Amino acid sequence: MGRAGAPDEAVTARVRQAELGDASDVARLLGELGYPCTRDEAAERIAVVRHDPRQHLLLAEIDGDACGLISLYTLYSVVHGYELARITGLVVTPEEQGKGVGKRLLREVELICRRYGVRRIEVTSNARRTDAHAFYRQCGYLDGSTRFVKSLGD
Repeated sequence: MGRAGAPDEAVTARVRQAELGDASDVARLLGELGYPCTRDEAAERIAVVRHDPRQHLLLAEIDGDACGLISLYTLYSVVHGYELARITGLVVTPEEQGKGVGKRLLREVELICRRYGVRRIEVTSNARRTDAHAFYRQCGYLDGSTRFVKSLGD
């Protein structure tokens, strides 16, 4: 049981833009997602996002404790002929999963997208994250294209 009581009980999470002072929380949450980084690396990432009007990094808090994160960027799609958005990361701490925090983060992103005239939101999820796939489907996201990746790093 978490702060709200029963595992499936909805909680009210406050959602806000991440600030530089949130670097420790962002690093912790990215680690939960499987992408560990240091506090300094997280601070650098927050700074990049805050200086790019096409990117957003939001934190969810319950009673002042960060318990979720979502990152988003928008772009013009030549293929589609309109603005679209990509969710590049979404994580909720295990203690708060199933309580509506992820849905709250998605709703906030959808509001941002509507404000910017975005007509489509895409999200990618590793093939092994079947629980995440079920969550996205439950939230109205449909299965889409297969994604191919090629790393250009050394």
